[in-house]
Amino acid sequence: LVVLTLCLMSFCYPEAQTQGNTNVRVYNNFARFEPLLHQHNDTVYLINFWATWCAPCRKELPDIEEIGKKYSGEKFRILLVSLDMAETLESTLIPFLKKNNIQSAVVLLDDPDGNSWIDKVDKLWGGSIPATLIYRNDERLFIDKQVDFNYLDLVLTLKFFKP
Repeated sequence: LVVLTLCLMSFCYPEAQTQGNTNVRVYNNFARFEPLLHQHNDTVYLINFWATWCAPCRKELPDIEEIGKKYSGEKFRILLVSLDMAETLESTLIPFLKKNNIQSAVVLLDDPDGNSWIDKVDKLWGGSIPATLIYRNDERLFIDKQVDFNYLDLVLTLKFFKP
């Protein structure tokens, strides 16, 4: 009877079934966020710019999460930079992270003056998402399209984790 009750409760309370990352730091100013794009150590960083309202962004997130698992034993960090509006943090972003069990670190960049900071991420970036920056020190690769597991794995293997 106890087991049956616990099973029924888990269906009634779906949030108990999800464990996505809900610790989201909000940056209202790009200048405060920018140092995350210029870490100088031997770690490879994958910084993905996305939003919950962007279908291609949502489609690539599971592959990015899988890459995180594959390279978990390496000096490798993923940061998902949500470009959703700050007022949707509790109503949209956090529920999305829970529902999709997103484990990567997530920040919300809510600097409305994109024209002043987009080219600081990459000079050729027009601001469309999804977009991904992969870097280690001064070695950088910017990808302004949707990515998948195989593409990321190839890039990481050939450019950053050379055999």
